[in-house]
Amino acid sequence: MTVDKANGKVVPRRVSPIEFRLDLASGVPTYLQLVHQVEHALLLDYLKPGDQLPKVRDVVAELAINPNTVLKAYRELETKGLAVGRPGKGTFIVATLGPVALPELTELRRSLTSWVASADAAGLDEDGIAALVANVLRDFRERRGGTADQRGAARHEAEVA
Repeated sequence: MTVDKANGKVVPRRVSPIEFRLDLASGVPTYLQLVHQVEHALLLDYLKPGDQLPKVRDVVAELAINPNTVLKAYRELETKGLAVGRPGKGTFIVATLGPVALPELTELRRSLTSWVASADAAGLDEDGIAALVANVLRDFRERRGGTADQRGAARHEAEVA
């Protein structure tokens, strides 16, 4: 519970539907990992317009990272038109990325879970699975005429920069 400064009433604390995680071995800058996690949550319909992202101080405490890193990620989301910061309130999702419909998502997740279990049984570790998926995605894009979607291209440019 928190106290609303405007009227002094006690209101329930809003809990963000996303919890950030870091992969320190990925080579991807920390702020971009946060941005990508929000984008993925939007694509998978875990986040919707109106949802609040975790408070900067909560992310800093949870992940033991610099507050400027979280602020940079949130600014990037604002620049992309996906979030907006409201002083004293937090950062909120204001747009979506066209999520996959739930029936398709459920079946795709089930199929992918089965595939990952098969890859694990074949001896691939997490890095091997990720490398194989990245390779297949690259080949798939090339077969489609080399047209990567704009988000993927923008993300790649940001990671290279």
